[in-house]
Amino acid sequence: MVGTTLRFGPELRRLRQEAGLTLTEFSAALNYDKGHLSKVERGERSASPELAMRCDAFLGANGELQRLVVRPGTGSDATEPPATRHLWLVGRRAVLAAGTGSLVDLGLKLGGQASSAADPLLSSFRAQFDQLRQLGQSTAPRVLVPLLETQTRTVAGLAADTPSATRAPALLLASRFAEFTGWMAQEAGDSGAALGWTGEAAELARAGGDPYLGSYALVRRALVTLYDGDAAGTITLARRAQSDGLPPRIRGLAAQREAQGHALLGDERDCLRSLDRARELLDSDDARSGAEPVIGTTHVSDPAAMTTGWCLHDLGHPKAAAEVLDLECRRLPPQALRTRARYGFRRSLAHAASGEVEHACAIAGELLGVMPAVPSATVNSDVRRLARELSRFRSSRAVRDLQPALARVLAPAPD
Repeated sequence: MVGTTLRFGPELRRLRQEAGLTLTEFSAALNYDKGHLSKVERGERSASPELAMRCDAFLGANGELQRLVVRPGTGSDATEPPATRHLWLVGRRAVLAAGTGSLVDLGLKLGGQASSAADPLLSSFRAQFDQLRQLGQSTAPRVLVPLLETQTRTVAGLAADTPSATRAPALLLASRFAEFTGWMAQEAGDSGAALGWTGEAAELARAGGDPYLGSYALVRRALVTLYDGDAAGTITLARRAQSDGLPPRIRGLAAQREAQGHALLGDERDCLRSLDRARELLDSDDARSGAEPVIGTTHVSDPAAMTTGWCLHDLGHPKAAAEVLDLECRRLPPQALRTRARYGFRRSLAHAASGEVEHACAIAGELLGVMPAVPSATVNSDVRRLARELSRFRSSRAVRDLQPALARVLAPAPD
């Protein structure tokens, strides 16, 4: 790894000179300090992943420069999750002994079509699930996770005690509780619990007759590897969730995740191909008319477009990223605080990387005000990147004014 780091500077200088650029022209194009770039080329300073990404895109190196910079978390085997203890215990053996049934449309069954004493309870839990998903947009994940764990166990236990004819809807609802528990665990910074609950969700879904949620679990696991910086693992997992027999929405969400993995590697061609595939799948009538509850985000009106903006930044095209994210973030509902923070900080990061420092600080300033209400380990990864990006502009008053709020959000949470 040391060898690849030492090769970055000479390779950067070679590509720059082949492009006919002086160091002054190159630094102006990248919005980077000329002295810093000079030290990087001489091997006196190491290049950050962000700098490598931008140089790679500008010089058309197709990921070669990025591969010479070691990213944290790369090289892990993401094809299988780490061993995790079983996270729910109530009625587990009885539930899984029920076997599988035919695929059940959860929205139909829980909408009053089935006739069982469990139906009123299931309808109540289904309403609670929707309420908790909404609450997740404005509540700290550490507060929600214990409640979600309890509800998952309760609904799974209810499935064990219901007649076989109506067991499947309870299992499927329990699987959705488990999947959302995994997401909130990841937001709370516990990747192990996130993977564990995601695995439980897939197992519950299979027991309820849904063979598809297990594939969506691969998309969720790919999100964990994405935030760990493991691009290759993200791509591998996402590709496994795109077989032809799967519902279009799951395949489309998997294609989006694959695109994000390619973007991390600087592979623009495969990234754009994956985005085109995601757009086609998510815009299909079958994807729009799927069963409830909706899998994946419910607040982003055009997920493929938003992911395009996300990827353009990682591909080293911050201006194009900012234009897309400006448009898509305006479409987010005001009450979706967690979603607004997730994409809003990426938008701020794109503007900062474009040299629009004051605008980036204005965007971030509004978002930092809501972060105490919706703390997020995943969003904080972009907040840290933003802090590093803005550190290049310390002479800016807007940056200096923003520093205290940035520091408060990034301070370690009290035990």
